[in-house]
Amino acid sequence: MAITIHVDVVSAEEAIFSGLVEFAVFPGESGELGILPNHTPLLTRIKPGSIRLKAPGGKFETLFVSGGMLEVQPHLITVLADTAIRAAELDEAKVLEAKKRAEETLSRRTSGNDINFVAAEAELAQLNAQLQAIKKLKNQVH
Repeated sequence: MAITIHVDVVSAEEAIFSGLVEFAVFPGESGELGILPNHTPLLTRIKPGSIRLKAPGGKFETLFVSGGMLEVQPHLITVLADTAIRAAELDEAKVLEAKKRAEETLSRRTSGNDINFVAAEAELAQLNAQLQAIKKLKNQVH
């Protein structure tokens, strides 16, 4: 029997995942964080990107998070994110269209209203992370 750890991924809207996994990978601010059962306690921020969870039996679940907090205890991992979506539910065409709009906004940058550009840059970072999550999901399927 595989050793497992319980993972809860919660967004502002709902609990997106709750279950046992053999290991989990998170988008840390300085790179990916791989967590196994009995890991040393850890509290850190995570950036927008994909979470990969390996359930007992080898099935992978890929989620997209907009960033948030990661708490690791030896037998429990908790992710608190503003937004969490199952990667399979991401619509690549919509993400690409939104990315195009954000890039167009940034290309019109002037010395004027910088707030719109900061928002566009943040949105572009999120959209690029969503595209990476879609790409990882496609690689798992093929």
